[in-house]
Amino acid sequence: MSTTAVHGLWTTAAAQPLDRIQAPHIEYAQLAPMLIVFGAAILGVLAEALVPRRGRYHTQMFLAVVALTAAFAAVLGLAAGGYGTTRAGIAAMGAIAVDGPALFLQGTILLAALVAVFTFAERRLDPSADGRRVDSFAAQAASVPGSDSEKAAVKAGFTTTEVFPLALFAVAGMLVFPAANDLLTLFIALEVLSLPLYLLCALARRKRLMSQEAAVKYFLLGAFSSAFFLFGIALLYGYAGSVAYARIADVVDGTVQTIDPALAATMGNDVLLLIGGAMILMGLLFKVGAVPFHMWTPDVYQGAPTPVTGFMAAATKVAAFGALLRLLYVVLPGLSWDWRPVMWAIAIVTMLGGAIVAITQTDIKRLLAYSSIAHAGFILAGVIAATPEGISSVLFYLLAYSFVTIGAFAVVTLVRDAGGEATHLSKWAGLGRRSPLVAAVFAVFLLAFAGIPLTSGFSGKFAVFRAAAEGGAGALVVIGVISSAIAAFFYIRVIVLMFFSEPRPEGPTVAVPSPLTMTTIAVGVAVTLVLGVAPQYFLDLAGQASVFVR
Repeated sequence: MSTTAVHGLWTTAAAQPLDRIQAPHIEYAQLAPMLIVFGAAILGVLAEALVPRRGRYHTQMFLAVVALTAAFAAVLGLAAGGYGTTRAGIAAMGAIAVDGPALFLQGTILLAALVAVFTFAERRLDPSADGRRVDSFAAQAASVPGSDSEKAAVKAGFTTTEVFPLALFAVAGMLVFPAANDLLTLFIALEVLSLPLYLLCALARRKRLMSQEAAVKYFLLGAFSSAFFLFGIALLYGYAGSVAYARIADVVDGTVQTIDPALAATMGNDVLLLIGGAMILMGLLFKVGAVPFHMWTPDVYQGAPTPVTGFMAAATKVAAFGALLRLLYVVLPGLSWDWRPVMWAIAIVTMLGGAIVAITQTDIKRLLAYSSIAHAGFILAGVIAATPEGISSVLFYLLAYSFVTIGAFAVVTLVRDAGGEATHLSKWAGLGRRSPLVAAVFAVFLLAFAGIPLTSGFSGKFAVFRAAAEGGAGALVVIGVISSAIAAFFYIRVIVLMFFSEPRPEGPTVAVPSPLTMTTIAVGVAVTLVLGVAPQYFLDLAGQASVFVR
């Protein structure tokens, strides 16, 4: 470029008044829950660099608990201020929606993460290594499994305290995910929540190779799903000339008359809309573990450290279903004739596939993984209803499901043999005679998964099936009830195995946990029973929080 041209550009730019540059208007108070967690995660990274090794565990634990508690208090403050109902609106220059569903889901994610962090911090289950207490995570993640450097790290009593800031980054991404109000924010939130989870899955102290294999599978399949997701965003941008949810919805409805000249050839092209929408749905269905995008679930659930599995199984599902609801109800309601038949098919194969394949499983973590796939199908029945009752039933189901899941995986961490956690089903035989309390608590969680009355699982399934039936999906409800009956078989089979089988002499022991894991399990049982016996208050709360801002 010539000097004259550069000089011309410079003088043109200088001639424009500075007041043309608008400073972004950010509503910090409305974004407080997300900002608190992001800030604490960054402080956690600094703590790893600045705090002496012996003080990092307590520092990180304190930071994580305080941040999650403060963020939940901020969510309550916003809800009390009417931001879930009358004052709901769009914040951060149109990037974030602050409304009832966003606040309800953020509160659920924060509570689930808080009780999950207690299982991360548990240090009494494994036998001490060289007189030092150890947790579920590798002593030094960078060491090759079985190498001299790993043995030296174990002997020195090293711990991977980075798991706490990684978990906080994942939670921060999960908080943004269901509240995102444009496709780019949604994609960034997806990556922020996914990348820490890929790392956390690789950090198991025992069975290091299986853990690393699970992380690689999760990362590779997640990368594929992110690529489809991003391609879908590009196609929807070509269709609507914008990544903002409201603009895309207006173009779908045909209410936009002005056409961007640069996109005149593609705007309003239904092929771009259908293919782009399908690709974004694929990315979200991968995250919820729906068939046929579920293949990562059993391997990752089995290989990841069990505290991470519980956290991921609960919180990721809540965030992903929140984003899915917002996409279908805010962006694509004008396309419901197209997406409902596809979601019908996915819900049916997910419910039946998860329930039938779970019967063949011999590992308790894989069984719970296929159970989570079946539950994704049940929740999809509420999504398909396409009514306010459908939204509220999904919100309630996610609240109920997350605590049952974290509690169940917390119990799995207690049953141990010489090799660590005893996850093979044959080793759980007679557990009810060896440790009646632990077996009884696990039975409560299994009955909730099965949807037995007086548990939160029954209230949740009743809500989503009723919403689906009222929304014209009666046939789906029949298939859902059949799937529930199939699923009940393998849950009750585990209960029979625990209470009516003879314990093996060389069977596993039940470790006595610290108050941290006890708290997690107690909260899980309490929520399961309260939502089962007296669910009405929480159903009403979900009903009040079921209106998306547009």
